[in-house]
Amino acid sequence: MARVSHPRSTCPLSCALDLLGDRWSILVLRDIVMRDRHHFEELGKDEGIATNILSDRLQRLTTAGLITKQKDARDGRKRYYAATERGADLIPTLLELGLWGANHAEHSEGDVDLLGRSVSDRDGLVAELRDRALNP
Repeated sequence: MARVSHPRSTCPLSCALDLLGDRWSILVLRDIVMRDRHHFEELGKDEGIATNILSDRLQRLTTAGLITKQKDARDGRKRYYAATERGADLIPTLLELGLWGANHAEHSEGDVDLLGRSVSDRDGLVAELRDRALNP
């Protein structure tokens, strides 16, 4: 696991936030594991993430062992980003955060079917998303 050079504390939540607590990392992971997006130009596009920020977050997530970067088998000029086991382990957390946002955040829309299914068939959805994330 990539460590922050000077963590704020040894609290597990604080350590997780040191890794994922910026504005973009969770959204990049969401795109990879929940929206089946794997190429640079697809990631973060709905939010308009700047390319330099996206490059930085992809590097951080790769260094932390949450995603991998490889040549695309269909087009060697492109890079293909995929979740690792560690990254896929965040799927339940992403679903819970999305449900919280759907219930409590203003202007929350999108992924309604996915979030609805996380209530009615959570285990099935998590298994499906894990399988899709780990076997793209």
